[in-house]
Formats: sequence, C-alpha cells, structure tokens
Amino acid sequence: MIFMEWVRFPRKTSLSWHFYSDRTSQVKQLIFQRRCGGVLLKRVRMQTGLLACVNIKRKRITSNHKMSYQAFDLTNKTAVVIGGTSGIGRAIAHGLAEAGANVVPSSRRIEQVKDAAAEIRALGRRSLEAVSDVSDRASLDQLLNQCIAEFGKVDILINSAGKTKRTPTIDVGDEEWNDILNTNVTGTLRACQIFGRHMLENGYGRIVNIASLSSFVALYEVAAYSASKAAVAMLTKSLAIEWAARGVNINAIAPGVFRTALNQKLLDDSERGREFLLRTPMKRFGKVEELAGAAVFLASDAASFITGEILVVDGGFLASGVNQ
Repeated sequence: MIFMEWVRFPRKTSLSWHFYSDRTSQVKQLIFQRRCGGVLLKRVRMQTGLLACVNIKRKRITSNHKMSYQAFDLTNKTAVVIGGTSGIGRAIAHGLAEAGANVVPSSRRIEQVKDAAAEIRALGRRSLEAVSDVSDRASLDQLLNQCIAEFGKVDILINSAGKTKRTPTIDVGDEEWNDILNTNVTGTLRACQIFGRHMLENGYGRIVNIASLSSFVALYEVAAYSASKAAVAMLTKSLAIEWAARGVNINAIAPGVFRTALNQKLLDDSERGREFLLRTPMKRFGKVEELAGAAVFLASDAASFITGEILVVDGGFLASGVNQ
C-alpha cells in the first residue's frame, strides 16, 4: 500500500521519485491518476503550478492518511509468520507490514528468509532473518529468542507452515501420514506453545492459524491433510478457551482455493481444478493477497473480542449447493 497526498511545488523543483511496490522488494515505477489522466513518473522536474503525488514518510504511519479506523493499525506490533516466505504466508506477511507491524517471515530455507525479510524492509518495516522448522522445537525456541532480542516482544503469530500429498487413503503409509500431521498439527501446536507462553506472560497476544476447506469438508484422496486441518480447527478452539481470560486470542483462517505457483497447473489443467472452480460461486480462484485483510483483522485490536473462530475466505465455496 502506498500512502500519498497531493502537493503543489514551485518552479524548477527537482525531485527523485522512489515508489516501493507492495508485493516485491524492488523499487518500481508507479502509475497514478491525476485529473488530466494517467501519468507515469520515475524522475521529473516540476514546473510552476503542476500537481504531483509524493509518498508520505513512514514516520507518519499513524496519521489519518493511513486508515480512518485506528483499531486496525498494527504500528509498533511485532509479528512472526512461520511459513511466511512463500504463498499464503508471504502474502499475509506483506499485509501485516502494510498495516504497520514489524514482521519476521520465517521458514526452513535461509535464502527464502533473506528475500522475504528484504521485502518487509522495502515496505518500510523492520524485519529479521531467522530460519525455523516446526518439526524442531529447539528451532522455534531460537526463533522466539531472536525476536525478543531484536524487538523486545512478539505480539502476533501466524502459523502458515504446512504440507500435503495426494494419495489414495488405502495406500497411505505411516511415514507419510505422520509427516503431514507432524507438520500441520503438531508443528502448529509447538509454535502455539512456545510463542503462546511468551504472550501469556505479557498478557497480550494474537495467534492466527491456517485451517482449510478440509477442516469442514472432505477432499478426495488427501485424508492425512484433511485430518490435520480438521485438527488445526479444533486445536484453535481448544487453545482459545484456555487462554481467552489471559489476553491471548487465537483464531484461524480457512482459505478456499487460491492460485499459487505450486498449484497453478493443477487448477488450470485438471478435472479437479475445474470442479473446484464449479463449486466456487465467485467463478474464480482466490489471489493470496485477498487473505491479508482477514489476517490483519484477526491480528488487530478490531478483533479484541473474537477468539476461537475459523474465518472462512473461500469465494462462497462452503455456502455452495447448486450453482447453476
């Protein structure tokens, strides 16, 4: 998100224009509209009376130029997004940063962590390059300690790490089953325990887990994944009622079908993808950026009296009966 205001410059004022994209760490040009039409600016020399658009400094992040309802403002909050270097987690990390939070996007691969942290800094926020593995409790302890050393506290945790594999259930072996559940359920539990203890000690915290359509309905030949996501939904509710009186809210987002680099071929070139589309009343797949608003809401004080909820973002999929 770019925050702007219109100003009038005197003759021969020379300016350098740097517009940061909200989806990449690279500096890019920005097309914006004036009354006379679209203008593409990179570096310009202002003439008398010409109106121009300039970005508001990040130190003014709490001004009304940012948003009118301040309960959504995450300024001075620290967010950790586990699984935050790709796909859904990455989009949520960007959204939290745009809402004002300092964000630590973490995963197992240091190269991806470095890239994701650079993107957060390009949005004007602080970040940290810290790897983690939800199957390794020690790595999560280290991640928390690094965040505390850098920021003093962690206010928000997003649990977005996950995996799946399509296999006929009759053929699913113990190793495959345990691997998926260890990442999706037990990994989520580990992170909630480690970061949740810190939040309980501080008397404040927001945890958002990532559930799924399969928390509610069965998906064909992904029994391990479906079981794990149903468990994530109930884990969310269980922790919510245990920690509600101590200032820590725990909710989950259940995404519908979202196009990513990993599933694009499946969605576009298979009967399974066509069935997903048929079952989605909006007649399109989601864009991962469309999950950011739900995450910002649940992470903010606007959701201070909401806990134990599974917020579905699915284009109407679960509401669907007959679509034609």
